[in-house]
Amino acid sequence: MLKAFDANMAAHALRLARDTLQNEAEAIASLNARLDADDSVVQAIALLLNCKGRVVVSGIGKSGHIGRKIAATLASTGTPALFVHPAEAAHGDLGMVTADDAFIAISYSGESAELMTILPVVKRMGSKVIAMTGKPGSSLAEIADVHLNVAVAKEACPMNLAPTTSTTVTLALGDAIAVALLDLRGFKEEDFARSHPGGALGRRLLTHVRDVMRSGDAVPQVTADVKLTDALLEITQKGMGMTAVVDADGKPIGVFTDGDLRRMIEKVQDFTKVVIRDVMHANPRTISPEKLAVDAVAVMEQFRINQMLVTDAAGKLVGALHIHDLTRAKVI
Repeated sequence: MLKAFDANMAAHALRLARDTLQNEAEAIASLNARLDADDSVVQAIALLLNCKGRVVVSGIGKSGHIGRKIAATLASTGTPALFVHPAEAAHGDLGMVTADDAFIAISYSGESAELMTILPVVKRMGSKVIAMTGKPGSSLAEIADVHLNVAVAKEACPMNLAPTTSTTVTLALGDAIAVALLDLRGFKEEDFARSHPGGALGRRLLTHVRDVMRSGDAVPQVTADVKLTDALLEITQKGMGMTAVVDADGKPIGVFTDGDLRRMIEKVQDFTKVVIRDVMHANPRTISPEKLAVDAVAVMEQFRINQMLVTDAAGKLVGALHIHDLTRAKVI
């Protein structure tokens, strides 16, 4: 049966939530203050930066969940990393680890039986070990090449039992190390995009004009001597709301759009007598197929246009872009 959630319960719940956030914030601040008196974090960063293989992260229970996040953050920011479950490692998955790898073992007590079973083997094969524990005198801390102290005064749990503050501090330190490595490796937005091709940033930084432009017969184009009526037929057939006007070498010399047609209706009585060169816009905006699609978006927004022509290094028309093409590709 559900309890009635009255005002007193709401106030009590909010107080506990605030206390938890305050507890965890103070623990992170305390860890930050300890860094000045302890060079272990710098040692760990140097070890990981010089690692010739991958970073293998391991832990069990809540520490395992934090370990997976740390491994994922490292991998997505330029440091090859993976998570290995210690129990599975003892039954074959330790074969994933090589002498060139660095091994991060996470256990707040520093006495995890699953980790202590595999770490002697990891050490014998030559891997360097970084331990993240809350007990500097623990077995795990003693066996490690570098020990990172993530001790907290108390857990946010009212019973001081459930891993809460300790896991938050461990995760925060993992993030701090990953960010330091990111910068030291010269990791850029483009690198981040390559490891996140399905995300918005990946689409923005990895999608080129050539990937979304229309090409071949899909590109509306006419020569300068055709009648306006023929140009309108080309616009209608190709469905881009415009046509390029090209010279004998296939280089665009102008463009004519639906908007131009609407503006002509009140001025021209007989469209059959109009030649396209007389009504086209000369010197149209163009872009290279090698440019990023976001560059095309910037030009379109700057000049308030919905279409752009794409030209190669020789200036020949090779494609066309409509704002809708960029929208479908989720570039904008």
